[in-house]
Amino acid sequence: MSAQTTHPQVTVFGAYGHTGRFVVAELLERGFTPVLSGRDAAKLAASAASSGLEIRPASVDDPAALDRALSGADAVINCAGPFATTAAPLIEAALRAGVPYVDVAAEIEANHDTFTHFADRARSAGTVIVPAMAFYGGLGDLLATAAMGDWKTADEVHVAYGLSGWHPTAGTRAAGQVSRDRRAGRHVRYRDGALSYHDTASPLLTWAFPEPMGERSVLGDFTMADAVTIPSHLPVPDVHVYMAAEAAHDLASAETPAPEPTDERGRSAQTFLVDVRVRRGDEERRASASGRDIYAFTAPLAVEAVHRILTGQTRATGVASAGAVFDARDFLRALSDQLSVEVAP
Repeated sequence: MSAQTTHPQVTVFGAYGHTGRFVVAELLERGFTPVLSGRDAAKLAASAASSGLEIRPASVDDPAALDRALSGADAVINCAGPFATTAAPLIEAALRAGVPYVDVAAEIEANHDTFTHFADRARSAGTVIVPAMAFYGGLGDLLATAAMGDWKTADEVHVAYGLSGWHPTAGTRAAGQVSRDRRAGRHVRYRDGALSYHDTASPLLTWAFPEPMGERSVLGDFTMADAVTIPSHLPVPDVHVYMAAEAAHDLASAETPAPEPTDERGRSAQTFLVDVRVRRGDEERRASASGRDIYAFTAPLAVEAVHRILTGQTRATGVASAGAVFDARDFLRALSDQLSVEVAP
């Protein structure tokens, strides 16, 4: 692995997708050399037309093509969902190549599969695999870890998503359908130290977000990838997740359009505030973060992760979530140009 090169080479699988394009742009801005990969050669060529970046088409059912896509790479970022289909083949290719793997999967079951099936092999290989290094899964885990501070255990973690709205991409809709099919339409939660499935409707609740957002209606049991990432390393038996009611309605409606760019970076007008509370007995610790465009913000999360892995700023090997493998508070500070963070106390 050539991590000491001036411009480390990072293969981006799904480089022409909505999130993939943000990741490629972020890599270029940070001084990396992206290699564009994915299943559609024509879309790859179109994406590379203005940049002149190298393209390496590959399908997840073609191990030899995946090996070519990762040849000479220092790391791989998987941005192509549904991750139930793409994660395992890309991780296998990364293990063969001996390079770290990062993905942006929000699919609960796909992330659980990664921890279940690859933990021992990745640890034995001495490599790092970071699933859910994205807005869902990664950010909540970093905030929960930062809020925990010196606590060794806690009773429960609450993660509330205050989104101004949610215009889902086609990839989000496709991945969501795969997850719903896998759980036969049931809901999922993390309680008593395990994932479980249920048919109870999500309750409508009120959450007091930090100002200026204030009190908002949220759907409870709106479980996201945090239910996998947080308990993967924090000894917390219950993880509760909430979603702003407006955003949940947008996601549920087939009429909601895909996100549209509103600035020179291609970001939408969507804003977010993620509020995390960790409770132990009568004590509570809290961390919150606000920013813009959940898809665009996934890019600096994933790229900062790759930077830290390649420069040795890690605390673990094997399959590990963001909060386990990185210094959570330092990682969040590194994103200060795109994220406002408060940790209390």
